[in-house]
Amino acid sequence: MSEVKVNKISPKTACGTTTLGDSGDTFTIPAGVTITNNGTQTGFGREGSVNWQTGSLKTSTFTATSGEGYFITSGSAITMNLPAGSAGAIVSVSDYARNFSTYNLTISPNGSEKIGGVPADATLNVDGQAATFVYVDSTKGWINVQNAEDTELGSDFLVATGGTITTSGDCKIHTFTSPGTFTVCSVATSCAATRNKVSFMVVAGGGAGGTTPNTKAAGGGGGGGFRESKSPATPYTASPLDGGSPNAITVTATGFPITVGAGGAKVPSPSPSNGGSGSASIFSSITSAGGGGGGGKTHVGIAGGSGGGAGGGCYSPRCGGAGNTPPVSPPQGQTGGCSHAGPPDQNSGGGGGAGGTGGQSRPSSNPSGSGGGNGGAGVTTCITASPLSFSGGGAGTGASNGSANPVGRAGAAGDDGTTNSGGGGGGKTSGAGGNGGSGIVVIRYKYQ
Repeated sequence: MSEVKVNKISPKTACGTTTLGDSGDTFTIPAGVTITNNGTQTGFGREGSVNWQTGSLKTSTFTATSGEGYFITSGSAITMNLPAGSAGAIVSVSDYARNFSTYNLTISPNGSEKIGGVPADATLNVDGQAATFVYVDSTKGWINVQNAEDTELGSDFLVATGGTITTSGDCKIHTFTSPGTFTVCSVATSCAATRNKVSFMVVAGGGAGGTTPNTKAAGGGGGGGFRESKSPATPYTASPLDGGSPNAITVTATGFPITVGAGGAKVPSPSPSNGGSGSASIFSSITSAGGGGGGGKTHVGIAGGSGGGAGGGCYSPRCGGAGNTPPVSPPQGQTGGCSHAGPPDQNSGGGGGAGGTGGQSRPSSNPSGSGGGNGGAGVTTCITASPLSFSGGGAGTGASNGSANPVGRAGAAGDDGTTNSGGGGGGKTSGAGGNGGSGIVVIRYKYQ
């Protein structure tokens, strides 16, 4: 095999043509060889690709050149004018700024030429959209052969699954209304001290209202324990407890079992009885205690996250159940209302709430009339994006019934606390009190 080594091959005459080989010959380019084209190629055909113009982002109306792709970034709607069509001409475009839905890109054909068989402009209006147009013939003109949406973004934030997931701005919110697992799939490596922190709200099940078989009234159930952290990522209007709330939790790539406490169960007549206490809710190191059951006839309220209200009867005072039991800081709930001594002795106390103590029963000397104590106030938070209230105390009953505080979704006299609110059930005169509302766990963090 002979070998010829030269530095340059040129035509014999100036601007002439040099032919390489004869018809049927094969030329092999070895691995590792680079061929650089600094001129114009013809006869090689095109395989549907373009040369992307990465050094020139388009910010205003322009005319495209066949064989080129363009990235668009603009603060206003702009137009890309297509070149005159010739078979095989190709142009591509991509939404660099990811704002085509706000600032549309208009694709305008040359003169009376067509796009997809229609002599009119086309519009790209999807964020992250990219499209490729090829000119086929005068019947269809430019045909869009590829249309895509750029939905993939590089990210170095916490990624997690579990519960019902919603978003609010740059935050994801995982809501658990039943037991489950908050699974951290990956954690951030940059800004890890803040990006791997999660806010939480842990609300336990509320206590049930007390039961009495006669006109001697029963106390309202206490609200479920309420614990919430400060937000590490974006500010939201937290509960009144936020000033002393525990810090957000730093998570690792593992699963965190979630316990959502059930509401306390009412106890049917005929025996006078305390309502059942709610069950605890748990996330990581945070445990909120179930609300205490309301007192039945002659019964004291039960201690819990918030205490149950005391039952009435027998002319002797009875105490509401203690709140914040077991104790945490800041307190997860308040004490239930007491029943007073003396006639009319059938009046009972309201259940305690996370934001206020249960109301004491009202004696006959009360200017507004005797009756059961009002339920203690719950608290309102925006960790769920929209303001919602949790952990209110149930109403006590008597000659007239106490009120269920509107903050906390607790039960009125004899009514159940709202599901997934931690609200206490209302006490009952001559019957079984309401069930406590089940708890809820919410976890919030920055994801972008």
